[in-house]
Amino acid sequence: MHKARSGVAFHAGIVPSPVKWGDKPPEALYDGLSASDTGSAMTVQLKVNGVTRDLDVEPDAPLLWVIRDELGLTGTKFGCGIAACGACTVHVNGEARRSCVTPVSAVEGMDVTTIEGVSANGITNVQQAWIDHQVPQCGYCQSGMIMAVTALLKTNPKPSDDDLKSAITNICRCGTYPRIRAAIRSLTGQGA
Repeated sequence: MHKARSGVAFHAGIVPSPVKWGDKPPEALYDGLSASDTGSAMTVQLKVNGVTRDLDVEPDAPLLWVIRDELGLTGTKFGCGIAACGACTVHVNGEARRSCVTPVSAVEGMDVTTIEGVSANGITNVQQAWIDHQVPQCGYCQSGMIMAVTALLKTNPKPSDDDLKSAITNICRCGTYPRIRAAIRSLTGQGA
């Protein structure tokens, strides 16, 4: 079994001793924890990017950590752990969902798509617009932002500014919102 970040430990803030906050980066705080630590591991059937896998994980393990640690798909990022920033956005049955607070058991039998799956057949129109408008600065939040925008444009191909504000709540610490809006407007034919 691969190392997995315990959903119980993650949500409850339990940190194995002698690790203290600040000693290691956030990801390292959960090293060594596995689904077998609590004895509640179970086999979960997960379909990610069109491939179905049986995984031995805790049912309450956050989908984010299963995607990253068990499946090795690292395009989905950890940002906040409380569904506030959107760096962890994936699609579940085509809808944008924050994977850091979604228990893996909640998506069993559903189609999960990560940034790797969105671009499995080459660069997407949204990704090309990001390149054309030089959206990324540091780029950390961009996979989640692209996932949120992709989901929105599938259901609302010509979103208003109010639609964008309510549907795209992802946080970009670099403040590239004007470029994001310009990229979206180029895709919708609404100008910058």
